[in-house]
Amino acid sequence: MTHAPLPHLLIEPLVRAALIEDLGPSGDATTQAVIPAGLRYSARLNAREAGVVSGLQLAECAFRLVDPSLTLRVLRPDGTTVTPGETVMEIEGAAASILMAERVALNFAGRLSGIASLTAAFVAETQGTRARITCTRKTTPGLRLVEKEAVRHGGGAAHRFGLSDAILIKDNHIAAAGGIAQVLTQARHAASHMRRIEIEVDTLAQLDAVLSTGGADVVLLDNMSTQDMRMAVETVAGRLVTEASGNMRLERIAEVAATGVDFISVGALTHSARVLDLGLDF
Repeated sequence: MTHAPLPHLLIEPLVRAALIEDLGPSGDATTQAVIPAGLRYSARLNAREAGVVSGLQLAECAFRLVDPSLTLRVLRPDGTTVTPGETVMEIEGAAASILMAERVALNFAGRLSGIASLTAAFVAETQGTRARITCTRKTTPGLRLVEKEAVRHGGGAAHRFGLSDAILIKDNHIAAAGGIAQVLTQARHAASHMRRIEIEVDTLAQLDAVLSTGGADVVLLDNMSTQDMRMAVETVAGRLVTEASGNMRLERIAEVAATGVDFISVGALTHSARVLDLGLDF
């Protein structure tokens, strides 16, 4: 699947900040000391393990911000699978420029490819069901945009980006507002026709209260047993969109997807993904 790139206006500040942090007040001391001026090299960004690549747009941006004269060629775009030893990107130009941008480019590409690869593993467990894997707001501060994009590259679905996108009523909201009926009534009065309302339930009794009150568009089945989740989906009977959440380990996803839920949200996609091993070889 081909993915449209993010607007450069949105990613450039993230990459620029990372380069400024890495180069510090006086630049790359090692490169300045040992690399002759004018030395040119060709380098390859290679996958050292199998996975799904993401973050190459940011890696490209890092190289171009350091030196716009570098020649870059992406061979495996964001969202594609790679095998060990496969070349993902080729870079040609000033050796000093390549070395200065190397770590920032690899940090973004490795981190985001790890998220995309983990997402793809979760998505594979849902094959043959209606369930779609989605992430949460448990993202690295400042990097939510690109981490959620990495989930998309791995085949995951979109969820709300932030607090302003939708109304998601959780257990603490219910407690503070005085109960399910009260919180749903208040939410419906506050919501526009463009804003959906989701409410979290922990038990089948709470689900019954949500259905009898009305006003919700989506119900989040939080930390339920697989059996209760299946009963919840049967009870909803298509009246609401259903989302499973809480304790969503990879080895459990197939049985959760088989309950008939529409979405499975997994915080681990962004807060616990392992970096995919990518390396830059001269």
